[in-house]
Amino acid sequence: MIKIDIDNNSGFCFGVVRAIEKAESELQTLTPLYCLGDIVHNELEVERLHSKGMITLYANTIEKAKGKRVLIRAHGEPPTTYETLKNHGIQVIDATCPVVLRLQQRVKTAYETHPKEEWQIVIYGKKGHAEVIGLVGQTDNNAIVVEHPDDLDRIDFNKNIYLFSQTTKSLNGFNQLIDNIEKRISANVIFEHVDTICRQVANRIPNIRTFALQHDIVFFVSGEKSSNGKALFEECKKANTNSYLIFRIEDIKPQLLTNVSSVGICGATSTPTWLMEKVAERIKEIALQLTNK
Repeated sequence: MIKIDIDNNSGFCFGVVRAIEKAESELQTLTPLYCLGDIVHNELEVERLHSKGMITLYANTIEKAKGKRVLIRAHGEPPTTYETLKNHGIQVIDATCPVVLRLQQRVKTAYETHPKEEWQIVIYGKKGHAEVIGLVGQTDNNAIVVEHPDDLDRIDFNKNIYLFSQTTKSLNGFNQLIDNIEKRISANVIFEHVDTICRQVANRIPNIRTFALQHDIVFFVSGEKSSNGKALFEECKKANTNSYLIFRIEDIKPQLLTNVSSVGICGATSTPTWLMEKVAERIKEIALQLTNK
């Protein structure tokens, strides 16, 4: 019989759990509840909450929620979003992750206390990511976003630098960025950097590698839009080449389970536990069919 394990360290991070609990609580009192953007980067979880009465809004459709309630997801939003919602008479249900909120405040304080004529705020993150948009908004959109080595040319190495990181970025990547900046800055430049990476997320990488090595085959469950899922799956695949990225239960190919004795199931910080459990149930069904052949 195939042994099936679900990784205890996978699934929603604290911030996402908090946001979804807040959404479900609000949905019990009154519907509809609007959410600005997908509450989590997992299509099936979004569908589940839609079935309970939640409606997803986007920046260009905010006026649809005029006079209603709008939930701010864990990623957070820039100050301009709050102003827009207020101008539409919208009640804000703020589910921004506390870790992200603290980071937003630190970026805002740094921007306000370091004259922009002398300083540049740099954020290590994914350009266009919801959290990063919220962070850049704390600087009146003046912060410089860097993710790859090629992005370093956006920085003026003759001007003081204050570096922050998106909470879900790689710690190794952040440290490499610091090294690269230190190699290029002028002698008189002040370089300050603050490690603002969430350890609950950062620790997923070593955990996922260990978990992947313990199984014959690994199914990594993620949403198609999850950047965290793509990054973690790459680490999973490096540790165990017999790893497969799946978005839905239907993605499991029965032939992959032939002559397999141990299956690992893991996922992103945006992957619901219930979905990993359904994947486990489906694998049990396939294993039973293979045994009865």
